[in-house]
Parts: sequence; C-alpha cells; structure tokens
Amino acid sequence: MTHAMPHHADHTRGIHIHPSILSADFARLAEELARIGSADAVHVDVMDNHFVPNLTLGLPVVQAIRSATDLPLDIHLMIEDADRWAPEYAEAGAESVTFHAEASGAPIRLARELRARGAQAGMALKPATAVEPYLDMLTELDLLLLMTVEPGFGGQPFLEVVLPKIRRAREALDGSGTPVALQVDGGITADTILRAAEAGADVFVAGSAVYGADDPDAAIDGLRRAALG
Repeated sequence: MTHAMPHHADHTRGIHIHPSILSADFARLAEELARIGSADAVHVDVMDNHFVPNLTLGLPVVQAIRSATDLPLDIHLMIEDADRWAPEYAEAGAESVTFHAEASGAPIRLARELRARGAQAGMALKPATAVEPYLDMLTELDLLLLMTVEPGFGGQPFLEVVLPKIRRAREALDGSGTPVALQVDGGITADTILRAAEAGADVFVAGSAVYGADDPDAAIDGLRRAALG
C-alpha cells in the first residue's frame, strides 16, 4: 500500500491528524485501530529504553499493526542506531519512517535508504536540537518532526519554547520550495493545536487527546476544527 501523505504550501494547507497508538489499549489493538478510521495515519512510537527512558514496541508489533489496518503507518523511531534498524520498518510496509537526527550517524544516507525501500523519509529533532544544521538536507526528506515534548512518555504538556523553531522551519520549507510535511508531536490537544498550526505545522500527532476521549473519531474531528481556529 502506498498512501501518499499530501503536502500543501500555502496557509490553507490541509491539517493531518496522526493519532498515537501509544495511548491505545494494546490488548485490543485491532479494535483500537478501528476507532480512528478518520485519521490520516497511525503514529507508532518505537522506543528502545536507551535513546529514551521507556520501552514500547518493536518490529513484530509493527507487523501486527500493518496487518490490522489499511491506514498509513507513520513510524517514529526513538531508538539508538537508527542507521541499522530504520530500514527494517520500511521493509515491514510502513508508509513513513522517522528517525531521530541525534541517533543517526549518516542521516542523508539513511533517508535515501528509506526512500529506496518504498517509505517516506522523516527526521525528528528533540526540543533542544536546532533545526538550522539540517536545513540543507530538506530535499532528502518527506517529513520533518519537531518534538514538542522531551520524547519518551505520552501525556506530557506542550512545550511553548518550540514554537519559534516551528516558525523558522516553516519559513525554511516555504523558502526552499521543498514539499516536506512539518509534524509536531507532544502535548497536542484542542487547546495547543492552533498555536502549533499558526506557527506552521501541518501534521499533528495526538495520543491522549484522541484515545482519552470516549469517541476517538469525534476527537480527531475536534482537533481538525481547533487547528483551523
């Protein structure tokens, strides 16, 4: 399956909501996936207890998710040695694989390898990692993820200090003419999504804001409306 994640350059660009299954009930994974049918993709957080102080899931669970949903899979690898492991997630059928800049020794090579294996290439930056050193490699990427919490756990509050970085990244993307999705992840709620959208983000990861609701699909619709102000 090759679901494109569309990109738009002007300020009326589409709003894309990627619920994080980190907040779902893993014992009922297929049912939980069925509750987010209106999502643009499923965000899957892979943590190794080394790069971040938490352990979540790995390749076998991603393969199970792949077989349980037709939604695009947006894999976020919070793992060390991304150069070694990220391509296997592309091989598993994920539409998009995001590695951390801080965990890759050769990010341009890795981005090209992900694309060669049929996945969109994403690169993530922790809140304190500057975006400027990576601006020259935007043409190698399909997605840039700016973390709006310190990665490792769901349910953390949105870090306002990242907003200027989102604005700088959006200016650089618009200036380059490169169709790269600008994703934010962490503390995204109906209250914070508008600020992130106004700063220039167009793809929003939401965990507890979706799966903490009685009706996750209705929560997705609420986030879309909140992002448009």
